[in-house]
Amino acid sequence: MKPRDRILVVDDERLIRMTLRTMLESEGYDVDEAETGSGAFDRLRENDVDLVVLDYRLPDTNGIEVLRRIREEQPAAGVVLMTAFSSIDNAVEAIKLGAYDYLNKPVHRDDLLATIAKALETTRLRREVARLRDEQRRSFGIASIVGRSKAMQDVFVLIRKVAESTAATVMIRGESGTGKDLVAKAIHYASDRSDKPFMNITCSALPETLLESELFGHERGAFTDARQQKKGLLELGHEGTVFLDEIGEMGPTLQAKLLRFLEEKAFKRVGGTADIRVDVRVIAATNVDLEKAVRENRFREDLYYRLKVIPIYLPALRERREDIPLLVEFFVDQFNREFRKNTQRVTPEAMRTLARYRWPGNVRELRNVVERAMILENKVELDITDLPEEILQEGDVDREAVSAAGGAGAVLLPEDGIALKDVERDLVRQALARSDGNQSRAARLLRISRDALRYKMKKFGFG
Repeated sequence: MKPRDRILVVDDERLIRMTLRTMLESEGYDVDEAETGSGAFDRLRENDVDLVVLDYRLPDTNGIEVLRRIREEQPAAGVVLMTAFSSIDNAVEAIKLGAYDYLNKPVHRDDLLATIAKALETTRLRREVARLRDEQRRSFGIASIVGRSKAMQDVFVLIRKVAESTAATVMIRGESGTGKDLVAKAIHYASDRSDKPFMNITCSALPETLLESELFGHERGAFTDARQQKKGLLELGHEGTVFLDEIGEMGPTLQAKLLRFLEEKAFKRVGGTADIRVDVRVIAATNVDLEKAVRENRFREDLYYRLKVIPIYLPALRERREDIPLLVEFFVDQFNREFRKNTQRVTPEAMRTLARYRWPGNVRELRNVVERAMILENKVELDITDLPEEILQEGDVDREAVSAAGGAGAVLLPEDGIALKDVERDLVRQALARSDGNQSRAARLLRISRDALRYKMKKFGFG
């Protein structure tokens, strides 16, 4: 059953409190009451409330002071202020402090109920926003980045220092797939900007003219398709963070405009004449050698040093191999939830094979390998037979262990070697022939799932 909204009525006149309580309880609300400001704070300490209906004049204080304290102690609660002594200044101050409305006594029943209903809806929305923000902080905070290696612990220290600082620019460097976007989000959600927007764009995804419009916005009529004014990411991200991924791919003209913004905190929309000032933290990321790009005049030296105020280097996965078991465990848990599987572990031999691989695609590639294995198999334990061929070939795998894991009938390795894919293709062909094309029986012969067999049949061009 849906919980009832709780309303606190604060008024020094007993008859008014009784009248409001009776009216609101008849509408299905839970109602508490207080006759003084101190009494209201006692009730607020005892219970969370959704809305406070508050009289302006109280024996020990006034409604503005009570409102100010409510905003500090229960910021999500709505407040409707009522008074028989209205004043424009008081009304303006109440609204500035976050009151939903300021009503003059006597208030008509229908008007008051309508105001309360709207104020409660605002409270629900405010709490939902707060819940989503808390969820984002948990999902994208430092704890969301997996790693116990010394290299990653150093990265975590930098993330915390940057998040707590007033640094306006940060540079994240690392190979593709190392998680630069996760670090950018962790900085944002660990900072005091976490309740403001996080805007991101990949600089290589758009032509320079479109990227300029996306970043700085444009005025109506600035170009052929500009039918209306549009705010850019820098403007939309005011007081928050803007993440520029693959900054090394940005064109020279846009580099100059970005430099001007970083130095002056101001920009013009495309086709505009007025300066627009915003406060954003810019986090740039790249997987290219910017020093080399500067030497080759492909990237502005002044912009490079302006962005490189606080550099963060993300190590490649091969530089922190001790984190691989932890990452594999993390991804197995993640895909168990996503795919509703019950994989409990990875065999030691499979884990050693994963640890020996060079991982050119870094953490992203490892994630894809685990995801593929769990899509194709429905096993409690993943072993070396569930790993892609390129990992087995590079990982110096014991082929007898692969054969033993696959079943009783071992395949002997010829003296001059053999391509593993040829062996796999022949075994799939034999299983289909022995089962007269029955895929379920063939899959059982190969000790794999039917989905895995279908994948291999498609891979090798069988039926």
